[in-house]
Amino acid sequence: MAATPIIEIKNLSAGYDGRTVLHDVNLNIYEQDFLGIIGPNGGGKTTLIKCILGLLKPTGGEIIFHIGQNDNHFQIPTSSSEISLGYLPQYNSIDRKFPISVEEVILSGLSIQKSLTSRFTPEQKEKGKQIVSRMGLEGLEHRAIGQLSGGQLQRALLGRAIISDPSALILDEPSTYIDKRFEARLYELLAEINKECAIILVSHDIGTVLQQVKSIACVNETLDYHPDTEVTTEWLEKNFNCPIELLGHGTLPHRILGEHHHHH
Repeated sequence: MAATPIIEIKNLSAGYDGRTVLHDVNLNIYEQDFLGIIGPNGGGKTTLIKCILGLLKPTGGEIIFHIGQNDNHFQIPTSSSEISLGYLPQYNSIDRKFPISVEEVILSGLSIQKSLTSRFTPEQKEKGKQIVSRMGLEGLEHRAIGQLSGGQLQRALLGRAIISDPSALILDEPSTYIDKRFEARLYELLAEINKECAIILVSHDIGTVLQQVKSIACVNETLDYHPDTEVTTEWLEKNFNCPIELLGHGTLPHRILGEHHHHH
């Protein structure tokens, strides 16, 4: 049986302020994908994510979400309301002074519609407890988010993103939170989560991404897709001007990208 993608992006164009940032983007996301989206700042990574999340209306093309069990997929063109997407936003978009506890942050992921004051059911509370322990945050449930370390806050927000059992989890520049001690733990958590849902990880930090992902898309106005991450060191140096020592601290990651060219 040919797998049906859970998210299908066809000939997408998008931009803002009358400026086209992305054009001709085609990409399928499948169950249990772990896709790294890399590319220079300003190349359109965030714009692409906003379109998938329904925060920005594309200027052309479409995004089709396939939902449902097994073979009875049905399509809902350009509406993400029926497919659940977990989202871990960029660090700088979080107000750490907001008076909310770890438990409340995690439970807030259960329903967009719920106001924070409405009551959660005992089952939801129990689910919250499981997520707290899965994220290694036991004992911190009632701590305000402003008192957490970067790594703890990130895990609380990751818990919030997955408590609704999303079909896909989108992480926008996750390494900006991290105090390095938590990085390995984060990727262990993601590997576990990836058994249950697709993950899209957006990052300009290619070294970190390469060691985790199963496939890579490079976004720079348009998108180049690499189903298997084979990157050459020359390609990396040319496209990211990054000394290769950054990659896995001197040793290249096991799976490195093949040459590709952007056609303008």
